[in-house]
Amino acid sequence: MRVIVAGAGLGGLTLAQGLRRSGIDVTVYERDAARGRPQGITLHLDERGQDALRACLPSEHLMMVKATMGGQREQALRLSVDDDQLTVSGSVPLDGAAGRTRAGRQVSRPLLRAVLLDGLEDAVRFEAELTRFEQQPDGTVKAWFSDGSTDVADVLVGADGIGSTVRAQYLPEVKVVDTGKRMLMGATPLRNMADNGLAEMVGDSPASLQADGKMVMAIGVLRFGESPISARGQLLPSLRADSVEEAEDFAMWAMPTAMENLPQKPSPADVWQVAQGLVADKPAILRRLIDGAWPEVTVPLRIAAIPPMPAWAPTAVTVIGDAIHVAPGFGGNLAMQDAHRLLDALLESVDGSRSLPAAIGTYEDAMRRDNFAVGSDGAGKTVVAAGGEK
Repeated sequence: MRVIVAGAGLGGLTLAQGLRRSGIDVTVYERDAARGRPQGITLHLDERGQDALRACLPSEHLMMVKATMGGQREQALRLSVDDDQLTVSGSVPLDGAAGRTRAGRQVSRPLLRAVLLDGLEDAVRFEAELTRFEQQPDGTVKAWFSDGSTDVADVLVGADGIGSTVRAQYLPEVKVVDTGKRMLMGATPLRNMADNGLAEMVGDSPASLQADGKMVMAIGVLRFGESPISARGQLLPSLRADSVEEAEDFAMWAMPTAMENLPQKPSPADVWQVAQGLVADKPAILRRLIDGAWPEVTVPLRIAAIPPMPAWAPTAVTVIGDAIHVAPGFGGNLAMQDAHRLLDALLESVDGSRSLPAAIGTYEDAMRRDNFAVGSDGAGKTVVAAGGEK
């Protein structure tokens, strides 16, 4: 079997690692350069993402991820402002019940992506965006790319995000709805927060400040379990050195805003200035958090939705992650879960347990069941947010 993966995000790379580990020929085509585009700086990695990494990664890569995770997160904190002071006013368990977040541990998203790329250097082609594909009479799929190349494989996987070219051609009836909302996400090194007490107040737990039932700011502190530099030297020396050289403990923060509050094609510095404006009337501890941030990693994430869609007949083309469903704060976990399930399905086709369409259909049924369940009000699950993680 040969597989083409369009998109080198967390889902596409997890799948590629699993395919290669299983002896299946895979090539990943990515529209961006090797550095990628900003998509948030952290990921709350719950058991879905952790299970996928255990199934798909070589042992040394998995150990690198585990060594650099933050502490276990069992509860989410509610923050409040009292006399211009920030305090913890309550908490809820992270147990996955009643729509709540699942327990997990925070990871650096750029570091995780670097680990996922390690060992795939000969299989990933950057600055090669998929432009179209055709399903051939012999059952294979031919794909065309922006760099002028073409490729043929038994399976084409669209892991190319919410703007997926694969989905647009394969499922043209599925439309992305832009809500007009944006989430500003950034990070502040803990050295710039020394002695203000915020990192100690939050600990390893995710925390949010709300007003009138709406989120004002989400905060999460990542203290690496082991220094990424040290972990690389001991566990994964093949990892790109520049992916760990400047790694340090930090606090992630995110704030909602509207599209019209941002300039056209804003730079990170522009977004950082907007974030500063949003906290101008907030307690000094929050103003200091934003003022001390890394401007270059401050990004606006588009909030969009993909409504549920009817089942389609499985073929040699399929989609994973944000290309077919998006979820606030959990997109990385769901993309990696999709990769894990699709890997298992393709292996069933390889060993003859199922035909290829039947195997892919099994994956797609599970993906739709989890991500597009219909509630009593007739509406699908909330499926908003494109990009970063809380």
